[in-house]
Amino acid sequence: MSQTLQALIQKIGNAPSVNQLCGHYMDTAGELFSSQHWGIHIRNKQGQRGIIQMKGLPDSFIDYYSNVGAAMDKVMEYVVSHHAPAHEQIIFTEEAWKQSELYRIGCGKIYDHEHIMTGPIVGEGKLIGTVQFARTSGTPAYNTQDLLRLSAVCSHISAKLALLRSQPELYLPKDEICLTPRELQIATLVGKGLTNAEIAAELWISQNTVKQTLKRIFRKLGVSARAEMVARLQLVYFLN
Repeated sequence: MSQTLQALIQKIGNAPSVNQLCGHYMDTAGELFSSQHWGIHIRNKQGQRGIIQMKGLPDSFIDYYSNVGAAMDKVMEYVVSHHAPAHEQIIFTEEAWKQSELYRIGCGKIYDHEHIMTGPIVGEGKLIGTVQFARTSGTPAYNTQDLLRLSAVCSHISAKLALLRSQPELYLPKDEICLTPRELQIATLVGKGLTNAEIAAELWISQNTVKQTLKRIFRKLGVSARAEMVARLQLVYFLN
């Protein structure tokens, strides 16, 4: 486990872009924290919704959490207030967690979040993002060791993000290229060599959604092929 943590910290430190930083995190974090669901959310410089990546959850979770879950999430409330990682057992007893609105209405019953843990990404003294984890039914709760490891990961992400954001050319697209987070996510997976079917399975969306999204990206970039798209974006987003 310590080797996985050190490998992730090293990859974060060497990441040449925010998107690659997120990619390294998403590739490793689930194993590191023995989680079935995990994600990362980083706001852009204007404080708006920026990068959102998830594993193990359908896209519907984003809307559910934004519209319903966030208002009930006491773990997130703790993270926002303290800028420190937390799991549900810091806030609730086991019985109180099972009776909480968040567990009963959504996260526990619909998405099978038996245990949850959230960590802060901080910049300029404020919360600019979070990393989230969930374990499903039949798994143990997160513990103090998990919080210590998460604290280390969040510290390194925060520090690296501050460095990358001090170099705008590594973070922001050129003015004429404005991809949505979902478009950039799909383009990144194309850059990694995934087929439409593989991308659809990875993101829990239909192949037609992938196809239509790629058409929009092609129009925005003025290209007609996947290879052209990847080459164009390498100049801006540094995709692999």
